[in-house]
Amino acid sequence: MKLNEIRNNPGAHKRKLKVGRGSSSGLGKTSGRGVKGAKARTGNQVHGFEGGQMPLHMRMPKRGFRNIFANDFSEVNIGRLQKAIDDKRLDASAKITEEVLRKSGLAHKSRDGVRLLGKGEISAKLDIEVAGVSAGAREAVEKAGGTVTTTFKKKVYTNKKGEPGKRQQRRAKSAETRAARKGGQA
Repeated sequence: MKLNEIRNNPGAHKRKLKVGRGSSSGLGKTSGRGVKGAKARTGNQVHGFEGGQMPLHMRMPKRGFRNIFANDFSEVNIGRLQKAIDDKRLDASAKITEEVLRKSGLAHKSRDGVRLLGKGEISAKLDIEVAGVSAGAREAVEKAGGTVTTTFKKKVYTNKKGEPGKRQQRRAKSAETRAARKGGQA
């Protein structure tokens, strides 16, 4: 075999049909695209159009909304903590923080930190520092002789002047009046 004898396998390279080269080819003039309209134009596709039938995205029921102010926690159960300690992935004597949990692969990246939940059993005495903790998880850790501290502080959204928004101000004011009312009754 020489360089000038190298060929593709027969049928491996099929030449593209040239359209718009006369009516006798069967694909002349409008090149098999019909007459006018969005589908006759180049680089244009009618996405989601189903020929006048109600499109799927419009047929499906819509529910709820995406709360942009919701807290985004990475959740870790105490049962998984205990398993990681048993597998020697976590050191029970050291303080367990969010960074330690992420490095050991127990928690994924999240905007507001890690929240400890109470599913499973825990027997190790741990010193844990996380953003949030459920009541059941706190109880289980303290029962095992450990401590839990939370670091999460809810974000206060401010206006352009740097003051809390109207809703926040209204809530603070009503909280003050409630406290004053309670103070007057006692």
